[in-house]
Amino acid sequence: MTKPLKLQEIYHYFTLSIIYVIINILLLKEDRILESLIQIFDNYYFQTILKIVLIIILSGIIGLERDSWNKPAGFRTHALVGISSVLVVLCGEYFFKTYGTGDPTRIPAQLLSGIGFIGAGTILRDGFNVKGLTTAASLLAVTCIGLCIGAGFYFIGITATVISYLVLSYSYLLTDRLDHFVSCEINISYKGSKEKAIKDLELFFNSKNILIKKLELSNDNSSKTNDESNYDDNATTSDKIKTLNFHIKYEHNINLSSIISSIASLDNITKVEEI
Repeated sequence: MTKPLKLQEIYHYFTLSIIYVIINILLLKEDRILESLIQIFDNYYFQTILKIVLIIILSGIIGLERDSWNKPAGFRTHALVGISSVLVVLCGEYFFKTYGTGDPTRIPAQLLSGIGFIGAGTILRDGFNVKGLTTAASLLAVTCIGLCIGAGFYFIGITATVISYLVLSYSYLLTDRLDHFVSCEINISYKGSKEKAIKDLELFFNSKNILIKKLELSNDNSSKTNDESNYDDNATTSDKIKTLNFHIKYEHNINLSSIISSIASLDNITKVEEI
């Protein structure tokens, strides 16, 4: 009765078989091996697949970085934009080689114009701030990287991807040193004296190291809280609700929600909202 092979013995025989195959391949003539490799890498379809796979990897790296920040355009969007860029270049080359007329760079040039529509969709205005510009720029960068890969500029495309990723991932180390402030706009409704309200708010902002960039005054007689249901046209000036519009700049480590809550707790303040 034969003894069953152990797992280690099976692995040993399998390794020896692989080594045997490799040795037999190496014993072949060197020119035949090189000729086979050249034929593979010169194959048009292999080149096309290589470009598509490469741009998925490169654009995916940038897309994953955007995903880590919960941005609207992540891995899938960047990968699809990159693939589209490669296909546009390949189509331009194909049309030029097949029909012999036209400009192979015309379609890629139109792509750069069209990517603006996708980029615009990622840009949003959030109160006094504008968000999404970096994501829009990363989509444009992926488009250009895709054009490089599609044209066969592999080194340039890979280098641009590495640099773009470093800029997206580590530029905050530099920007945080240069600018520690965030801008926003808030409306503060109050009752009573305007001078007293402005003075109290200025003292509050100064105590929190918040910079007032701009101050606007507007009347808001229609704004009433639930406790002011008896408001009528005979109310005195001090009972009327007025609104102050502040453009402020504060350090990024300050919690804006806590600032709004603190302002709302001040005397004669009826409403605070971020615009």
